[in-house]
Amino acid sequence: MVERQRTRLAALIAHARTRSPFYRELYRGVPAETSELAALPVTGKRELMAAFDDWVTDPAVTLKAARAFTADPAAIGHPFLDRYTLTTTSGTTGHHGIFLQDAHAAAVIPAMLARMLAHWLTVRDAAKIAAGGGRTALVVPEGGHFASTVAAERLRGRSRTAVLSVHRPLAELVEALNAFRPALLAPYATIGALLADEAEAGRLRIDPTLVTLSAEGLPVPEYERISRALGAKVCTSYAANECPFLSYGCRERWLHVNADWAVLEPVDERHRPVPPGEASHTVLLTNLANRVQPILRYDLGDAVTVRPDPCPCGSPGPALRVQGRAADTLAFHGPDGTSVTLAPLPLSTLLEAVPGLELFQIVQTGPARLRLRMRAALGADPDTVWRTAEVRLRELLTRHRLETVQIEHATEAPRYSAGGKVRTIIPTDQI
Repeated sequence: MVERQRTRLAALIAHARTRSPFYRELYRGVPAETSELAALPVTGKRELMAAFDDWVTDPAVTLKAARAFTADPAAIGHPFLDRYTLTTTSGTTGHHGIFLQDAHAAAVIPAMLARMLAHWLTVRDAAKIAAGGGRTALVVPEGGHFASTVAAERLRGRSRTAVLSVHRPLAELVEALNAFRPALLAPYATIGALLADEAEAGRLRIDPTLVTLSAEGLPVPEYERISRALGAKVCTSYAANECPFLSYGCRERWLHVNADWAVLEPVDERHRPVPPGEASHTVLLTNLANRVQPILRYDLGDAVTVRPDPCPCGSPGPALRVQGRAADTLAFHGPDGTSVTLAPLPLSTLLEAVPGLELFQIVQTGPARLRLRMRAALGADPDTVWRTAEVRLRELLTRHRLETVQIEHATEAPRYSAGGKVRTIIPTDQI
């Protein structure tokens, strides 16, 4: 694996130097024969997006065309320029990203998925899934070019696949799952926790073999609770739009980097290496598969801790845990006195699709009050952005019978964490 990683890294550096004007200039002072990551400058979303047309290696790809594509809801799930998968990031650092996967990188994704499933599933599990018709339920957001949405759109319409919206009230989601009875269930992590609540209460009656959780982190004991409640194996992964095949989770609840196709460097605030066992300030990503949009020593902004000894699960390669990705849920009192819980994903994905909204933060300031901190993009009218965001939030709250919840327009800007990111959802007990 080490030799494959080294060979692919050298090829990527040479490709970036040759085909990307951005990297050609960035590496001007770096010796041509260098193939060591530590000798290369660090990159980040802000500078790469600012140099988008020079960053990409295909001259047909332009930021103007990519933005036009993301503005078209009908384009979700379709290839950009007939050959690239295009996804967008949430912009928790204050800078929205547009990322492409070429055919080479896209081919790595199912291979790494197969690696993860081979780690989790036994022959008996596979037989059980087959006996259940291989029915798969995806619980994903709507209306944006998010990685999960794009994947779901490409699967929509298949008889053995149900694509369910995270924006549906929980009772409706439970009803749909009870009717479909999936063998494989793929929700976001906090949705998985809410479904576990429903199973414990006897309202969710499904028997999946495997539940794959994504997007958000949960405390380690919560994975075990979800597994018990749903009677299934529960696996997770740590990934990003910049590298969808970055890692897979093991039974010991550690994350294993797919080191033959990706490199992660835990570093301190000055981008110096951090030893195993010590929490990093951030982590630098190198995607060894993507050629159209080279990702080299890219600052992801996540704090990680690498395990200092071999993982008991037996998986090779680095094992790590990620800090700063724990998800937050919001609890409200419903009109009939029952508790209504909203996972962060329905709220955040709803606002990510608001035109002109560059950055936002939803703060629950009371049992029936939300405060929206926002920053409009350059050139966007703040009042128009606010009105659109308010309408979309109100529609979601109404769908969950929370019409009495007040939405305040904050005068203060979203607040950054020490790691340079913005927590998009802050519950009332964590203000």
